[in-house]
Amino acid sequence: MKHGLILFAHGARAASWAAPFERLRDATQARTPDAEVVLAFLELMTPSLPDTVAAMVARGIDQVTVVPVFLGQGGHLLRDLPALCDTIRAAHPGLDLNVVGAIGEDPGVQRAMTDYCVASLGARGD
Repeated sequence: MKHGLILFAHGARAASWAAPFERLRDATQARTPDAEVVLAFLELMTPSLPDTVAAMVARGIDQVTVVPVFLGQGGHLLRDLPALCDTIRAAHPGLDLNVVGAIGEDPGVQRAMTDYCVASLGARGD
């Protein structure tokens, strides 16, 4: 099986908004050389999740994991993402598509965010 990992983010009008997600993609790809790691967006930016999956399938990838790079399970992850995945599964019946929980709900990510918040006490940002 050929594996793909999609970091799925919301998207924004400002292209610079994607920079941290691009760094996350690059760092993840560096640690997973046997998988293809890409970004996809819900709205306002491209590529979309269905387009990303279609391109991966065209390259022979038959197992895809989607990591929602969201802090929590809001409406987009509770309604929009499942609908997108239903459409993707219908279009690519041989694809093994797995969606994990929102990155911000992971206990390790929560610890890292807590560490950052605690370390910021007394820091001065501009």
